[in-house]
Amino acid sequence: MTVNLRVGGLVVLVLCAFCSLAIARDLGQDEALRLREQGLIQPLEQLLQKALERHPGAKLLEVELEEDDDIYVYEVELLTTSGVVREIKLNASNGQLLKDEVDD
Repeated sequence: MTVNLRVGGLVVLVLCAFCSLAIARDLGQDEALRLREQGLIQPLEQLLQKALERHPGAKLLEVELEEDDDIYVYEVELLTTSGVVREIKLNASNGQLLKDEVDD
């Protein structure tokens, strides 16, 4: 039984380590401002326009700045004119489109 507990504990530790690596970190407004002032990310207004151009007439629902695998990402949620919620991810440093798909 002691061996089973040790193995079970090891499995839990491995899963916790894996899960902590796979989660993006949300950044607050103070950190976003600091990154923008340092030139590490582009202004949200500039990249938000790019997202809205992909879906004319869409309404902005939410924007988050995240750090995911050492990449700063703007995650934008839009409500299209057809009533579909889209999730768009843009590299905050260079504006590259990373994802544009229907949000679950």
